[in-house]
Amino acid sequence: MNIRPITAADNLAMANILRSSLEEFGLDKPGTAYFDESTDRLFESFQKERTAYFIAEENGEVLGGAGIYPSNGLPSDTVELVKMYMSASSRGKGIGKQLMLKCIEFAKSVGYQKIYLETMPELSSAVAAYEKLGFRSLTGPLGNTGHYSCTIWMLRELA
Repeated sequence: MNIRPITAADNLAMANILRSSLEEFGLDKPGTAYFDESTDRLFESFQKERTAYFIAEENGEVLGGAGIYPSNGLPSDTVELVKMYMSASSRGKGIGKQLMLKCIEFAKSVGYQKIYLETMPELSSAVAAYEKLGFRSLTGPLGNTGHYSCTIWMLRELA
């Protein structure tokens, strides 16, 4: 298994993984990444400074991905962990954890102090994984991500 930066050739595979994951959990609804304009062009969205999107692949097959992005309205020292989705067959193998650790390492390397994320109760296994990596629950959202269907907000300090 290899973790590497996204390329334009990964856009379709990641859009399919993201949408099929949300469909699987009944979350293919407005206010989620399912309808984000950027979902079909992740590579292009992560060409800004201090952003990164990483792909997990094995034998040329895209297994999933996760990114770091300074979403609208976040404090300047805070970045969001975004669009972390894994194919159904690759979940539960620690690959998501490796992607998160790569994102945390990148966020630190470009000077962020905190990582924020938003998710939903239906994704309880992801919430447990976030907690194991030091994310703590918040009582409300930070910034303005447009994901109004997300009801779980978490933050991790990068000390």
